[in-house]
Amino acid sequence: MIAAAAGFLLALATPPPPTPTPGPTTAPATDAPVLPRLTLAEAEAIARQNNPAISVARLNALASQQVSRQTRAAYYPTLDAYLTGVAAQEGGRISAGSLNNPAIYSRAAGGVAVNQLITDFGRTSNLVASSTLHAEADDARSMATAADVLLAVDRSFYAALGTQALLRVAEQTVAARRSVAEQVGALAQSKLRSELDASFAAVDLAEANLLLVDAQNNQKAAMAALSAILGYPNQRDFDLADDAAPLQAPPADVELLITEGLSRRPEIAALELDTRSLEKFHFAEKDLMLPDIRALGTAGGAPWRNDAITPWYGAIGVNVAIPIFNGFLFQARATEAGLRAEAEKARLIDLRNAVARDVRTAWLDAGAAYERVGVAQQLLAQANRAMDLARSRYDLGLSSIVELSQAQLQQTRAELGEADARYRYKIASATLQYQLGGP
Repeated sequence: MIAAAAGFLLALATPPPPTPTPGPTTAPATDAPVLPRLTLAEAEAIARQNNPAISVARLNALASQQVSRQTRAAYYPTLDAYLTGVAAQEGGRISAGSLNNPAIYSRAAGGVAVNQLITDFGRTSNLVASSTLHAEADDARSMATAADVLLAVDRSFYAALGTQALLRVAEQTVAARRSVAEQVGALAQSKLRSELDASFAAVDLAEANLLLVDAQNNQKAAMAALSAILGYPNQRDFDLADDAAPLQAPPADVELLITEGLSRRPEIAALELDTRSLEKFHFAEKDLMLPDIRALGTAGGAPWRNDAITPWYGAIGVNVAIPIFNGFLFQARATEAGLRAEAEKARLIDLRNAVARDVRTAWLDAGAAYERVGVAQQLLAQANRAMDLARSRYDLGLSSIVELSQAQLQQTRAELGEADARYRYKIASATLQYQLGGP
């Protein structure tokens, strides 16, 4: 019944993978093993360095930069070297497969050929711009992936902190109820209290032990989730350091937050760059219908040759390729590129609307969670006061064990609710910062 509340914070944890380096350690007061101390900033730094999803996104961005270099290579001349050796039948000619009828001669020759683009009326420049913009979009997407991973780290970290707090509550509850059970049991043996009181106290202690078992299990599961997102194949336990700073209320003006989110979210930047990239590619596809002008040059020699061949050769020229008709291929390619650019613009509008909605929703959730913290703290204070009064009344013989048991139950619920509210707000605050584009 009570233990069900302990599972809430664990459910908010979302595991992906990386490989950490724990921070400084603190020596425990007992003989328990020393746990590495881990702060939220250290956990984020570990994930940023080692998470495979971040590495994959970054490598894809670097690969896209090489695509831009490949496209830009069209600006430079191509230079090829040739070595040719031919043994031909004397007086033979190629007689089939072409309109011309060239003679072939035995020879051994070598030479070079140069091909340099003069102009293709903007097609290459548009292709270079398109690939460069796409590389920048992939770089923005790698930033978005990093933000996703860091949000998952924050959720797992705060969920684990929450289960730690719930475990402490469960341990304190067991200790307090054991004390009451032992006291009531001793009084019952002395005939100062009834056996019914002792039975009620034993039931309360058993319920507290069940809560402790669930809290211990949830703590282990939360640590497993945190270990996974930090890159450990097996569960690692940490001494998590909580931020002792007082909680701050979320900003009051949601419209300013929406504007900030629209300007900072890397997903929007990536889609804007993709849209511009597709527009440039559309222009490049339209330029296919324009001429292509190239300068050509070749030179070489034939040290062993037929007497009909000169010892060296060389030529330069200009070639103009003018597309006339190819079954409407170029028109279809240009139309396709234009339609894809328009679709990307529509996707950008849809993403902007979704970001505005998500920022508003995260702001509302953070505001409600912040108010819930205050209410939970008030409830805990009232429950503690009621518990003190119930204990005093029971010790004076003015009330039954039922009243004390009910006060214990309400106090435990209030403590669980206060811890739950506090870490729920921290998770909601981290989600709001993510929706705004980062810390």
